[in-house]
Amino acid sequence: MQVEVWSDVVCPWCYIGKRRLEEALARFPHAEEVEVVWRAFELDPSASSAEAGGPAREAGDYARRLAAKYGTSVEQGQSMVDTMTSAAAADGVEMRFDLAVAANTLDAHQVLHLAADRGVQDAAEERLMRAYFTEGEAVGDPEVLVRLAVEAGLDADEVRAVLAEGRYVDAVRAEEAEASALGATGVPFFVVDRRYGVAGAQSAEQLLAVLQRAWDERSPLTLVGAGPDARAADACGPEGCAV
Repeated sequence: MQVEVWSDVVCPWCYIGKRRLEEALARFPHAEEVEVVWRAFELDPSASSAEAGGPAREAGDYARRLAAKYGTSVEQGQSMVDTMTSAAAADGVEMRFDLAVAANTLDAHQVLHLAADRGVQDAAEERLMRAYFTEGEAVGDPEVLVRLAVEAGLDADEVRAVLAEGRYVDAVRAEEAEASALGATGVPFFVVDRRYGVAGAQSAEQLLAVLQRAWDERSPLTLVGAGPDARAADACGPEGCAV
């Protein structure tokens, strides 16, 4: 069974949603048969980065940035920050919004695509999220991305080549377009076995219920024409072919 998660590494609710999904899977009896795939979604494609010509690091009061983005007061922005910080702590995630550095995440998503191809995507997702939210790393800086990717198990030279070539840009754009086609207007957005969609960082209990429902509804194969003489059908097996 496949669980696809559209997310961005600078999305606080995505990090919280990751923890809640992990908790749900820890309680799901068929977790070993679940494949989690992280899909690309950029919260702010216009955000500056070193490669885009903007500053590699932006000093940032996160509450002010939220206030500017949503047209609210700084006090309301701080209230959002406090709510997210508390929600994250309840799920075991430390968020240091005072350290957060604004970043364009296109390159981060390219790194995650490479990580998927190399079998370490979840480790890379975790490393980039922790770097942004807890450590104040500039995840829009290519060299910072290289270092973090290596820590997640990738090869530095290959990561540099991917970023220089823009190897996965089309794949990132395709996933973003697919998110829109599926009706995702925000992230995290979970798609379970292409059967159920879950919008937002729902509780572990709710995610577990969806996993169980999708599993229970997986239909066993119905054989047409099978019966007592099925073994005599025209077919080949380990012991030879019916003649």
